[in-house]
Amino acid sequence: MTIIQSVRWSPDGDAVRIIDQRRLPETLVERDLRGAAEVRDAIRTLAVRGAPAIGVAGAMGLAVAALGYVGESPARFAARLEEDASAIRDARPTAVNLPWAIDRMLARARERAAAGDGPREVAAALRAEASSILEEDVAMCRRIGEHGLPFIRDGARVLTHCNAGALATAGIGTALAPVYLAAEAGRRVEVYADETRPLLQGSRLTAWELSRAGIPVTVLTDGMAASLMRSGAVDLVIVGADRIAANGDVANKVGTYGVALAARHHGIPFYVAAPTSTLDPATPTGDAIVIESRPADEVSAGFGARTAPSGPFVRVYNPAFDVTPAEYITAIVTDRGVVRAPYDFGPRAKEARLLSRSR
Repeated sequence: MTIIQSVRWSPDGDAVRIIDQRRLPETLVERDLRGAAEVRDAIRTLAVRGAPAIGVAGAMGLAVAALGYVGESPARFAARLEEDASAIRDARPTAVNLPWAIDRMLARARERAAAGDGPREVAAALRAEASSILEEDVAMCRRIGEHGLPFIRDGARVLTHCNAGALATAGIGTALAPVYLAAEAGRRVEVYADETRPLLQGSRLTAWELSRAGIPVTVLTDGMAASLMRSGAVDLVIVGADRIAANGDVANKVGTYGVALAARHHGIPFYVAAPTSTLDPATPTGDAIVIESRPADEVSAGFGARTAPSGPFVRVYNPAFDVTPAEYITAIVTDRGVVRAPYDFGPRAKEARLLSRSR
């Protein structure tokens, strides 16, 4: 299999190298991001996307930004670092991985500064921390794949929504990780990829990376998923997540909720695959998750072609995500193990529960 690497250090080590996902599937273009403004813009415009990937890119981007002001006084260095961290952190509001990674980077910087390190030493520590986050993400993906592999029997037909593969992480993905490991083990597996309106991450990205890996994939529009399930062509559904509330409610790409409802109606297992960094014990239920609203022209004039009339009487509803209630989720596959209902990822229960379920 050929599995791409969507986020990594540039060869000179002074930039974040990404695959510009806005150009796929027609053109494979890599970009080097140098500085907080470029990283923020790449995340905001979806040049890099996927909850784990934007967390990794944000952390690496902050480390790159810090190199630009290592000659400043410690106070000025700290102030500029906080400013850049805030700018990157706020690029997209729904996925928890981005603030998680940025907060981890800041904690490391403050720790080293409190120990008496100067700007250059702090910047070096940030580079090491970002590299750790990158490496941990790669390992995390593999572990999710291993925990989810038992669900992918030989001949399995998997439906997924949006892109939760290698393009969404620094490794082999979350929802697609079990698929990749099943293929690696010689099992026959095929994937149905929802097109994922309005930005078509399923057809542009998921189908692109699976085809490069030699895994059969069939693209369908979002409105076809329920009838495909009714036909008996789907054995299980696996999706990723951008934030998981303490009660197990899951925020993922808009349209996921409808897929979960259809899966429940047809008796098809519905799995969510996500790293533990996506669990948000501070958010009690899905009702408290902030849902990003995207520009209207993504729906009305997507990819340059107008598909809805313009004018004051035509409005567009374009949330980037929706929330799937925990009751519709068969299990959540994390890098620590498989967790089943009743879900409790609250501050005190999260660690103990994951440990108990991963044994």
